Amino acid sequence: MAATATKSRNAFTTFGQAFLAGVARLDKSLSPAVTFNKLRNYKFVLSDAMHIFNIFLAAYWFTIMTNPPFPFKLGIPVLWVIALIIPVTSQFFVPATPIFIYLLSFYSSRFVSADVRPAISVSLLPTLESVLYGANISDILTRFTHPILDVIAWIPYGVGHFTIPFAVGAFVWLFRTKEVIHFWGRVFGYMNLTGVIIQIIFPCSPPWYEVIYGLTPANYGMKGSPGGLARIDALLHTQMYTSAFSNSPMVFGAFPSLHAGAATMEALFISHFFPQTTKFVWAYTGVLYWATMYLTHHYLIDVVGGACMATAFFYFCLPDDLKGVAAATAPPPNLTSFVTGYQRSKYEVYDLEDPRRTRANAGPRAMLDAADFDVESDEEEVDITYRSPVPGASSSFASQQKKPPTQKSGGNGAGRGRGGSHRHTASIASLIRNEERGPEDGWSPVTGTFAIPPTNNAREGVTVKA
Repeated sequence: MAATATKSRNAFTTFGQAFLAGVARLDKSLSPAVTFNKLRNYKFVLSDAMHIFNIFLAAYWFTIMTNPPFPFKLGIPVLWVIALIIPVTSQFFVPATPIFIYLLSFYSSRFVSADVRPAISVSLLPTLESVLYGANISDILTRFTHPILDVIAWIPYGVGHFTIPFAVGAFVWLFRTKEVIHFWGRVFGYMNLTGVIIQIIFPCSPPWYEVIYGLTPANYGMKGSPGGLARIDALLHTQMYTSAFSNSPMVFGAFPSLHAGAATMEALFISHFFPQTTKFVWAYTGVLYWATMYLTHHYLIDVVGGACMATAFFYFCLPDDLKGVAAATAPPPNLTSFVTGYQRSKYEVYDLEDPRRTRANAGPRAMLDAADFDVESDEEEVDITYRSPVPGASSSFASQQKKPPTQKSGGNGAGRGRGGSHRHTASIASLIRNEERGPEDGWSPVTGTFAIPPTNNAREGVTVKA
């Protein structure tokens, strides 16, 4: 009990210290001149063309938007621009712009005239599901319901879907570099934006429509339904989900499932940048996949489509600089100075496989390899000047032999403290571009023999075969 309380206190302390480090990293300037100066010095690349697409798309949505009416709706882009040019707010709004574009597109899709929208498909998805999977999987999963299953499905579908993206962003801001939080904003926002555009161009009815209306033709004047979440409203004695889905701007957006897409993106992102959480986030994702069908909001083909879209976006947009384990798990530059005892292992620093994890995965009978140990030599560090001698060098092989042994710092007499050196300390620098190095640079030619420089007691050099 005491150990658990201590761990909890340590966790809260770490979060508090990480928050202080995050605040210290913020640009607290209120001068737009700082932003304009950064913009003048910025080197534009081809991917920045997405900002032009964002501007045109936002202009279209604001043009057709009728609620709020003109001129009140102009306040939205005005406030947006102000937030982008003030440094203290731009550091949040710039990386979050793709997410805001997605939310704007989702909300404003209701204002697209029904005259220009495609016809709604009510039979395509259930037909494809029966053809591809041999049965209507979502219908099978909804034949048995129970209040406990309702709650289990509600937590990821009705709560986690709306809260976890913010939690991921906050956690990344605390414990990862700025490049990681920028990547999260881009990949999550553009993935969801693509899903909304597909839903507008390819409208399909969800399973709850088949339950209520069968395969009768649908129209854009129909209200949405909470599906299985109506049982949660009854359990909580509220009309929260009934009201939300009845007024949803995207009633016929079954394919692809953005619930499945968002959960898959979160699982891929968290497991890549926080590898120790992999099994937990994928377990959550699996439960959400089931919940989308159990609550009659998506067919299995919708779930597969959303998951595939998220996977494609993640690996296509993942920068090369963040693909390695060391770069993906690197902490912010000032985190170590704030968080007590925070230190990455040498395997994370040098992007190596941790042998301890390998042995844990292989089981207790896994054999140990000598490379798994950080073997440090009991031998003393030896000056290697004699290996690449130059005329007049002060050190010599003989003097090295006469040098008395010294005790290593931090040791206990055994000579195996952290201050020790590895046994193999020979430098290979003399083998690199040796044709460009000469005696005047302190390097001798690399040949089959080398000469030991004369000592005070010996006048003649001795040639030793290598």
